Amino acid sequence: MSRVSDPAGGNAGAPVLVLGAGSDIARAIAQLLAARGHPLQLAARNPAALDRDAADYATRHGVAVTTHAYDATDLARIEAFLDGLPALPRIVISAVGLMGDQEANAADPARAAEVIATNFTGPALTLEAAARRIAAAGGPGAVIGISSVAGDRGRAKNYVYGAAKAGFTAWLSGLRQKHARGPVLVMTVKPGFVATAMTEGMDLPAALTTTPEALAARIVAALDRGRPVHVDPLWRIVMGVIAHLPERIFMRTRF
Repeated sequence: MSRVSDPAGGNAGAPVLVLGAGSDIARAIAQLLAARGHPLQLAARNPAALDRDAADYATRHGVAVTTHAYDATDLARIEAFLDGLPALPRIVISAVGLMGDQEANAADPARAAEVIATNFTGPALTLEAAARRIAAAGGPGAVIGISSVAGDRGRAKNYVYGAAKAGFTAWLSGLRQKHARGPVLVMTVKPGFVATAMTEGMDLPAALTTTPEALAARIVAALDRGRPVHVDPLWRIVMGVIAHLPERIFMRTRF
């Protein structure tokens, strides 16, 4: 049985913290949870940029919405950030992400470090701290990390980003086992291609590409069912094949 079963039922009115709230995926999730009556805590590097979204959620759904400054790369301020929230969030969603240019990332240690901190270290440590606080309060609650199938196998086109997401996926798996007998559901979401601002300009195959709204609906449905991992079934097949290709064959591919 899910410990969070229905965000608007068993956890009705529970505050939701959205990290990286300015992303397209985050906006789609926030709309769905606000429609269920959840107060929202929106966090991003530039909280002023969230004002329009905050006003829309509050007006459209009649929920309280606050905005907060959050920088995933500022590891020393994670606890202070959580301390500064108006209430303990019971559902925490990390939609933080940075892809950048692969060649520039690999050639510049500062760029690589930023990609790793943004996609892995910062979100991992923040969800770790949030899960600890929710568990200490007795729950129920959930922390949800949006990782990526890019972490299933390193590829020349995006291995800096992919390595960061692989680390995030592994961390979430360990965190999930840590809280397996407690009141906190730890969920990993691994999307494939999503048509967002981050992927704008990329030549994405239509058959393997989804929208933020469709992904958000699947994430909330998985949360309702208490599923620990959500991967699109088609991408589960695609990455299952790629991950298990023999190395000598994989080295000859160009995807």
